[in-house]
This record gives sequence, C-alpha cells and structure tokens, in this order.
Amino acid sequence: MTLGSQKAPSVQSKGEPPWLRPRSLYVHVPFCAHKCGYCDFASLAGVDDLADRYLDALAQEMRRGLNDRPSVDTIFIGGGTPTRLDARQLERLLALIQDLVELTPSGEWTVEANPGTLDAQKVRVLAEGGVNRVSLGAQSFQPSSLKALERNHHPEDVPRAVELIHPWFQRWSLDLIFGAPGSSLGQWSDDLERAIALGPSHLSCYGLVYEKGTSLWKQWNAGEVLAVAEEVEHDMYALTIDRLSDAGLRHYEISNFARPGHESQHNLVYWANDAYYGFGLGATRYVDGVRSSNTRDLLAYLRRIESGQEATGPTERLGSEERARETAVLMLRRLELGIDRQDFRRRCGLDLDVLCGESLSRSVARGWLIDDGRRLKLSRSGLFLADTVMSDLL
Repeated sequence: MTLGSQKAPSVQSKGEPPWLRPRSLYVHVPFCAHKCGYCDFASLAGVDDLADRYLDALAQEMRRGLNDRPSVDTIFIGGGTPTRLDARQLERLLALIQDLVELTPSGEWTVEANPGTLDAQKVRVLAEGGVNRVSLGAQSFQPSSLKALERNHHPEDVPRAVELIHPWFQRWSLDLIFGAPGSSLGQWSDDLERAIALGPSHLSCYGLVYEKGTSLWKQWNAGEVLAVAEEVEHDMYALTIDRLSDAGLRHYEISNFARPGHESQHNLVYWANDAYYGFGLGATRYVDGVRSSNTRDLLAYLRRIESGQEATGPTERLGSEERARETAVLMLRRLELGIDRQDFRRRCGLDLDVLCGESLSRSVARGWLIDDGRRLKLSRSGLFLADTVMSDLL
C-alpha cells in the first residue's frame, strides 16, 4: 500500500508470505445503541440514520483499496456493533465483501454481535451471507457489572442470543470482562460458570482497562467509581486460567481460550504481526510495511470518501529494528507458539538474541519466560507480569 492510495501493491504476488501480503480483512461498523462507558473504539450512538450513507462510503473505500478480488484467509467485521445494522443493511454489507474479496475454502469469517441487537432474521442473514463465526459481547452476567460498564443488554439476553446462534454456527465466542467496578471474585466465578454452561468454543476474558477519555475513566478519575483491588484482579485472572483449563478450553493467548481447532484465526494474524487490510471509520491497516489509520470523525470520513479523497489519518513505516521488536512483543502473547527463533529471523531478518538477548535473559532468570532453546514463552508467573516483560523488549 502506498500512503496515498490504500491500494494493494501490484508488484506483490500470491506466493509472498503473509507478513508482506495481507491475507486478512477487517471492516469496521461504528453504530451502537449506546456508547459503553469503557469503550475507546470508533463507535457512536444516535446516528443510525447515517448507516446507508456509511455503507455507500465503505463500498467506495473498499473498491479503491482492493485490487483484483484478493484471496484472504480471514474476515472480521467489528465495531461498534455490526448487528446494530438492520437485516437489509447487514445483507448488503456481506454481499459487498463477497464481491470484493475471495475467502479461502477453509477461511474464517467473524462478525461481532451484541446480545441485545441479535434476532433470528439477522442470524439467518449472517449464516447465508457466508459468515461462519460469531463473537458475542456478553461482558458479564451480573446486573451490577453490566450497569457499571454501561452495557445496555440484560443477562438473560445472552442465552437467548446463544439459542439463536447455535443451530447455524459451530464456531462462536463469548467476550467477558473481569474487574468491573464493585465486582467481586465470587461474581466473576459465577460469570465463568454461566459462560461455560452455554458451551462456547471460544472465550475471550479481558481485564478492565480504564482508557483515557472514556466515560468510565472520567468517573474513575473523579473518584465516582473505584477500581477493583489489584490483588482481587490477580485472583480473578488466576481463576480464569484454572477454571477454563478444567473445562477443556486451552489458554492459547494471554486473554483467549479455545477448544482445539477453534482459536481465532483472525486475531492470530495480529499476534504474528502479519499484514492485513482495514476499512471503515477508525480502521487500521498494515500493508507493504506501512501502518495507517482512518479518521475517527464520522462526518469527516463520509465527506472525504464521497469527494474521492482518502480517509487515512496517522501513518507510520516502521524501521527494521522497531518492527522486529514489535513482532517479538506480539508473538509473546501466544502462549503455545511464543517466539520461534527461526520463524522470527525469517520474518524480520534479524537474530532475536542479538536484538533482545539481555531483556530476554533477565525475564528468563526471573522465571517469567521459558526458553527451550527454540522458543521463548511466558511462564505462569510471567502471565501476570506480561506488560513488564513486553515493555522490556521495546
């Protein structure tokens, strides 16, 4: 991709490796019924009347940025709330993507869904439109936690949504958040049990982050809400690891657990620092060694696309060492794969131990990393200090 055109480089061939040529596509849908208090993504409530205009602009951007119907292994439609679109709009979006990219026969196509906006008609549209995986944003089953997180669905909406999904999709995931203000270890344990009882093939369990500028951050900064104590959050994460392991869900990434064969293939692209396409409001892409992001201002995005301009805002081209260090950090998130020295050299053209040897040795000596000579992986204790381990590599 050149900075100005967002087009896939014509010099690249299908034989090139995925860290050079994108094999994944991300499409952003910014519409929400309500902006959750913790959300730092490019999402907006109260602008549903712009949805068709947005889809028009998205089609223009994607047609300009995708050449010759490229083949991809993964597609991910995120938000916002993609299922905030009505059934007709969803059908239109899926048809657009099918027209512009070819998903490989064993490829993964995920759509994020909110339990409160999913209905039988939308589920059918997703399944018949080529989607084969749904990621359901449950976040919690506790009314008090949902209120603290400013979620607008109810606990009973989650099993109702799962009932709708189950006949159509073998691959589906639940997102949960631990550490909501006022929550306890007992409540988090109940969340895990309720999630396990629904039988997901994949679970994402994230510790709450107070992102600067969000509604929840402002409340916390003003002393209106209290963060869960650090030791309680530690115990919540430890319980997550142990309980989900007992339930047959492998801990394959810091915050992600899956039954064998049900890992998120799209997210594995990010954790390998491979190239990917990205379209829509605030979307980021990584093509031809350049990482660029679209504007997060919806009206600016629409006006720029409609006038034939690019919606791109910040861009950066990483130097070889900076890219290699970033790759090492992302790869460490993968608990089983970790950083394979040979794979790292093949991808980055640099020797891992020459680049990061001192930092890695410190973490190995402290018991935070395991080094078997071929791979480096986070240890159990290292999981709880992953930010420290990774920042030392940069």
